[in-house]
Amino acid sequence: MTAPRSAAYLEGLVRELCKLTQETEWAEFKVGNDNPQAIGEYISAPSNAAALTGKTRGYLLWGVRDDDHAIVGTTFDPRAARKGNEELESWLLRLLTPRIDFRFYEVELDGERLVLLEIDRAARHPVAFSGIEYVRVGTYKKKLKDYPEKERALWRLFDQVSFEQGVAADCVSAEHVLLRLDYPAYFHLLGVPLPDGRDAILDALASERLIARCEAGGFDITHLGAVLFARRLDDFGRLGRKALRVIVYRGTGPLETEREHIEVRGYAAAFEAMLAHIMAVLPAQEEIEHGLRRAIPAYPEIAVRELIANALIHQDFSVGGAGPMVEIFDGRIEVTNPGDPLVAPDRFLDSPPASRNEDLASLMRRFNICEERGSGIDKVVAATETARLPPPRFQAPPGFTKVTLFASRPLSAMDRSERVRALYLHSGLMYLNGGFLTNASVRERFRITFGNRAMASRLIRSALDQKAIALHDPDAAPSQRKYVPWWAVEVCS
Repeated sequence: MTAPRSAAYLEGLVRELCKLTQETEWAEFKVGNDNPQAIGEYISAPSNAAALTGKTRGYLLWGVRDDDHAIVGTTFDPRAARKGNEELESWLLRLLTPRIDFRFYEVELDGERLVLLEIDRAARHPVAFSGIEYVRVGTYKKKLKDYPEKERALWRLFDQVSFEQGVAADCVSAEHVLLRLDYPAYFHLLGVPLPDGRDAILDALASERLIARCEAGGFDITHLGAVLFARRLDDFGRLGRKALRVIVYRGTGPLETEREHIEVRGYAAAFEAMLAHIMAVLPAQEEIEHGLRRAIPAYPEIAVRELIANALIHQDFSVGGAGPMVEIFDGRIEVTNPGDPLVAPDRFLDSPPASRNEDLASLMRRFNICEERGSGIDKVVAATETARLPPPRFQAPPGFTKVTLFASRPLSAMDRSERVRALYLHSGLMYLNGGFLTNASVRERFRITFGNRAMASRLIRSALDQKAIALHDPDAAPSQRKYVPWWAVEVCS
């Protein structure tokens, strides 16, 4: 739910509702009905109906006759109403599944006292009250299960409506759109000049579905617009928790924080600044080149860039209270985002990503913030190999996705699991580029001398034993053997 409404906004909304020629599936008019059970059912019905009819919210309005929509006032007081010993609002919320946002407002209009209940539309699941889902059919409240065609349509709708097209702030003025969104950054990222005039700017933002015109006047700022171009994400309620956090720890554990930075701006508007900040706080070592000192980052910038972009794009925005995070420890950097991965972690390298947020991903690609689909993890693995770093680690702790980059360490300091993972990723990278893992490629990966090629053979044998890689041609002579990742054998068979 957005911030509390102003008196002017509420008056305008009530007058617009009263102009409706009849009750609709998403708006209900009452005079004195204060039955808690009925109110709960009416929260479920307009919420589901609003989703079916493409509305942002549903409404119940007390103090308006339902036959002619005349303003007559009401004595219903939601603040004083109770169900047993429990406050009405608390009781209603407890019995709603899922617990959607709703809010009561008192409105003084034409000398009469009205009560408006504003209800968020259903999203992801139909809204049930006391275990039963309701829907409005014409002007009547019905059980959703009795109308299977509407139930099927609602579930189809949930599959089609993306998070990005949800509303982060509704019915705001044109001036507030331009105050809340960093619109110059949008045109800068596209490499086009800023249009002349406010209307041209708003039309361009609307064409990208960053904003949409609101039926009650003004504009809705979509989640897509807010997440990418907010001047401050915490201006948009829960989206404030989706700001990228960068935490630098002292030592190898999270016990002592050295510094923390929260990037409050939208992802696209602030991406280059976010990346520059992270690279600046990462450790680096100095090298002398042509008589000049040059700082070499401990981690390749392209790898860090891709991992941050992936964390922002592929996160699950429905996970409450958590956002993308970069944690920097001695010897490693961890990039975490909320949401279970849609691809198994051991297949990140070869599987095209299944994005939850395709509109967000598409725009980030157009802004050249991330690579073309499917190539990001390839570049992460390739960059770590070129820098002779230990292999990245891909994990899926419950409800999250985490990728770890490790600082430089000699082969002798890597444990067996790291060595096997390195060969697995190396074989996958070679295979995707039309080649094979060989003794020579392993020596190149770890800077093993030709005279010590037996070490490379032992590494290969260990990866074979763990079934991380497979022999490409079992009939090949030992000196000519080539290897592929385990899944390549399944592809070819």
